[in-house]
Amino acid sequence: MKVTVNRKAHFNAAHRLYNAEWTDARNATVFGKCANPNYHGHNYELIVSVKGEIHPETGFVMDMKVLKKLIEKEIEEKFDHKNLNEEVEEFKDLNPTAENISVVIWNKLRSKIADNLELSITLYETPRNFVTYTGE
Repeated sequence: MKVTVNRKAHFNAAHRLYNAEWTDARNATVFGKCANPNYHGHNYELIVSVKGEIHPETGFVMDMKVLKKLIEKEIEEKFDHKNLNEEVEEFKDLNPTAENISVVIWNKLRSKIADNLELSITLYETPRNFVTYTGE
């Protein structure tokens, strides 16, 4: 029997969506207001989901205190109140779309969570726009 546990977190960050190979006009057409050269921000909501068997001795899929600390250290401390394009190494050459941010978060957490557990990242950029990444 597999159960999924979820931990919700958030961070506030600025970014700019653009392709450096394109003209300003093309960036504006494709990314709209998100291509603003002066950046813009979001209050990101993050849900980290871990799925696996319930441990017979603890009753846990994963200790939620451990997951909480992992998210704080690997994600919140590195992303919160940052300009993603300028201050987060992974986005120096990667467009910080919600899709790419979710993949970066998954990659940061995957190696820190037991291999027998499945990991899924759901990232809300706005209350109505969100993405999910499961490593596929």
